[in-house]
Parts: sequence; structure tokens; C-alpha cells
Amino acid sequence: MHQEVSLIATVAVSFVGAAILGYLADRVRLPPLVGYLLAGIAMGPMTPGFVADAGLASQLAEMGVILLMFGVGLHFSTADLLAVRGIAVPGAIARIVIVTLLGVLLVQWWGWGLGAGIVFGLSLSVASTVVLLKALEERNLLNSASGRVAVGWLIVEDLATVLALVLLPAVAELLGGHAASGGLAQSAGLSLPLTITLTLLKVCAFAVMAVFLGPKIVPWLLTLVARTGSRELFTLTVLAIALGIAFGSAKIFGVSFALGAFFAGVVMSESNLSHRAAADSLPLQNAFSVLFFVSVGMLFDPSILVRQPMAVISALALIIVGKTIISFFIVVMLRYPVGMALTVSGGLAQIGEFSFILASLGISLGLLPEDGQDIILASAIISITLNPLVCMGAEALHTEVHARWPTLSNHFGRRRHEVLGRELEKIRAINEARERKHQLEMQELIETFPLFAKVDEDSQEELLLLFRPKTALPGERVVRKGDRGDGMYFLSSGAVEVQLPGEPIRLEPGAFFGEMALLSGGRRTADVVAVDFCQFFVLERRDFNMFTAKHPVLRQAVSEMARERTEMNVMRQKHDQPSSVDS
Repeated sequence: MHQEVSLIATVAVSFVGAAILGYLADRVRLPPLVGYLLAGIAMGPMTPGFVADAGLASQLAEMGVILLMFGVGLHFSTADLLAVRGIAVPGAIARIVIVTLLGVLLVQWWGWGLGAGIVFGLSLSVASTVVLLKALEERNLLNSASGRVAVGWLIVEDLATVLALVLLPAVAELLGGHAASGGLAQSAGLSLPLTITLTLLKVCAFAVMAVFLGPKIVPWLLTLVARTGSRELFTLTVLAIALGIAFGSAKIFGVSFALGAFFAGVVMSESNLSHRAAADSLPLQNAFSVLFFVSVGMLFDPSILVRQPMAVISALALIIVGKTIISFFIVVMLRYPVGMALTVSGGLAQIGEFSFILASLGISLGLLPEDGQDIILASAIISITLNPLVCMGAEALHTEVHARWPTLSNHFGRRRHEVLGRELEKIRAINEARERKHQLEMQELIETFPLFAKVDEDSQEELLLLFRPKTALPGERVVRKGDRGDGMYFLSSGAVEVQLPGEPIRLEPGAFFGEMALLSGGRRTADVVAVDFCQFFVLERRDFNMFTAKHPVLRQAVSEMARERTEMNVMRQKHDQPSSVDS
């Protein structure tokens, strides 16, 4: 069979190589990301052996960028960012400006232009989300005040980078490059100020639509799809929203795929189903993120280490030494503790995914030479590899400072640290209360209706979505005799009476009724009247059939209970006693 299999070969070899080298990197206590980059280098045209299709790899990398940015937006916490804004916002902006200026000066020494310097400096100024989170998790600092500051700092850097991705094409010609294909300036011949203004207006228009319309449409759509009970359809919808908003925003508003995907994640994070959306889309995010890093590695020319070793060393020094010192002094000047300054500066002393995205954009706009991208890639690989040692050094230095100058370590920045700690504690308490409320809902559901203990936790979550809340006032007829069964009723509060010949049957919270008509397909055989203010969970006919079809154990339990009620009715009729519940 003869057919084109370059896509299959590229993806297969990428995954196999990344899996093997990622595992080996983890075994030597390096981030797996290093292994993914090395797998790409091995598959690239600069090394012997198998050479992957670079064109296909670049498209897969673009998909990886979209899903990577979608994940960043999905985990974006406005509350956390607002809590650490006093240090994260000025700190991140100041460091980006300083490092970018140093990058411009460095490349001026190499003889490159201003545009190359700006792209190069921006690429070195931002850190990797993946590497930082791994470093904080390994040291159990992710939920500490220092960890939250570092993550908030990184979010501000990410937002600034997204803005740079939007503006760079607009100013490319002024900086010595060329406009993006089909770009605003190129197509309309507008002046630079007008081009930038129009670009920002388009971005703002897109942001306003995403912020105001998104939270109304996206959660409703997710809930609608989640109620179908189809996990694959829910996952498909999540990805369709992410990719659809990214593609639509690029076509309609002219913004980047990355920005569109980021806002798609931000909008989806407002939904109660955001955790499920994150969990269901995570495997695909991870897969395409791996392909992104592999494709970046394919672009790397290892000979840069021999051709321009001093350039690589200079860039590496700026990343590890320069950024660490700059970050440390910014935190200290803002009067926060030395320990926090060391944690933040050590964790952010590396570059990663956004650096690659900026470098690729710089190449496509004609701003950055090929050697610039190779220097950035080499610096990224080495800085990521050395970052665990930098973090260990920061911890050792903190221990030494605490031992030698305990007063400085314990009291400097203490007041601001305590204020920040209280704000973060409030946010943590709110999040825990929300999570606790949800868990209590689940627990109360099981305690009130033990029947649902027969299904797993995910299915219980699905039930909460399928339930239709209903209320009834005293004296109101809930079920009418002779009607077709519309659903099964679960009584959560109040009381009802089943109107049967003889003495009515009273049902209390925890009881349910209406299952016989659903199972048999017949009509209601008795009236049910509320005798108190009642609240019900109603599982409608379609949802009942769909849910019990997926959970035969639950259907069997309901059928068994219905059979017992039927037998009880027959026995009572034989002895001229009132019937059991038969609605």
C-alpha cells in the first residue's frame, strides 16, 4: 500500500522519542521538557538519522501553542493575581523592561538591529510556566505566599507577552522587519500610530466580547452538553470552544491564535464545569504541548554552541545571573522578605515556551536572525537544565542568611508579608468554602438518597446536572392520576401524600416516587399532593432512561424497589388494605 504517511511518522516518532528522552530526563531529576527538546533536536535536519517533516511539525506546534495558551487561561485566577498585584505587577513589568533593555544592548554589541534586540530581550525576559510549577511543586511551595507571588508574577509576564505578540506585527516594519502576511499595516497602508491604535481597538473589542458575552454563553453551552452524559461529546465541545474562539478571533478581529485561546480559557474558567473541562482537555493539551517542544527542538542547530559560544554564554548569564539579581532586588526594594525574593528569583531564572513563540514570530517577521533563535533555544535548554540547581542554591542562601542575620531574615518585610498572607488566606478560605459547599451537596445527596451511592463520583456529578429543581406549595398537586410519566421525583425537603383509596401514604425527605410509570411506560395511578413546602429533584423521562441505561446497577435497584412496591400493593389489595406508593 503506497500512501503519504509523513504526518503519522512525524507524530509517532515525536511521541516515542519524547517519551524515552523525557523519562530519562526525569530520572536524572531534570524537567521532562528537556527530554522533549532533545527529542526534537535528534529528529531535526541538523542531526543524522530520521528527519521529520518540519512543515507538519510547525503546524502541530501551532496547535500546541493554542492549547498551551488555553490551559494558561483556564487556570488563570483573577483573585490570586489581585492579591499579589502589589508585587507581581510592578515586579514583572520592571523586570521585562530591564531585561529587554539589556538584551538590546547585548545584541547591539553583536551588530544586530533594534528589532532583533527587542525580540531577543523579550524572549529572555519571560520564564516557563511548566518549569516554574514543577520547581514549586517539588519544594512544596506552590500554595505558599512566595509560590503564589511567583505564579502571579509569571501570569503578568504571560499577559505582557501576549500583548507583545499582538503589537510586534504592527511595528515590524518600523523595527527593520516586514509586516505579517495580510497584516493590517500591509493591507491598508496605514500610519504606524493608527495601525497600533486600530490593533489595540480590535483586541479590546474582542476582549470585551469575550468577557461580557463569554460567561453567559460558554457555561450554558457546557452545562447543556454535560447533561447529555457523553464524556467524549463534552471533551469535544471544550476543544471546539478553545479552537473555535482562537480561529474566529484571528479571522474576525485579527488577533493571534494565542490570545484567542487564552481568552477562551479565561471565559471557561468562570464556569462551574471548569475543573471538568480542564481534566478532560488535559491529555490533549499535554500531547500537543509535547509536539510543540519537539518541533522547537527540530529548529535548533547544535552547531551554534561551537560557532558562537560567547553569545550563548552571554545570553545564559543574562538569564541565570542577571534575571536572578534583578528579581531579587525588585522584591527587596518593594519591601518584601528576603526569603520570598530568593524563591521568586530562583524559580524565574529560566526561559521556556513563550520565548520560543516570540523567537518564532521574530523570525517570521524578519526581525530576528536564525542565529538568534538558535541562541535562545540553547539558552533555554541549558537554563531549564540548571534551574533545579539554581533553586537549591537559593534555598541554601536563604538558610545561610537566616543563620547569620536572623533579625534581617525574620523582620525585614514582615508586615507586608503578613498582609499578603492574610489576603491569600481569605482567597483560600473562599475557594475551600466553595469546594466544601460542592462536597456537601454531594454528601447530602448520598445521605438523603442512599440509592445513588451505587454509582461513582463522576456519575453523581452528572446527576446534579441532570436534576431539574422543582418546588410545590402546601396543597399543590405534584402528580396527577392518569397523566403520562414525565419523570422520577426525589423529595429533598417537605412532605407529600399519595392519594390512595383508604388512608393516604405520607412520604418524607429521602423518598422518591414516579418510577413505576417510567419503567412500565404506563400512566400515573395516583395523585401526589404536597402537604408542606416541598423541594424536589426531578429526573426527567429522557434523562432517567439515558442515565439508568449507563448504570444498570442503579436501574436494577430501582426496578427491584418498584417490584417490591407492586407486590406490596397486591398483598394489601388481597387483604383490603390501602395500597403502597404506586404513582
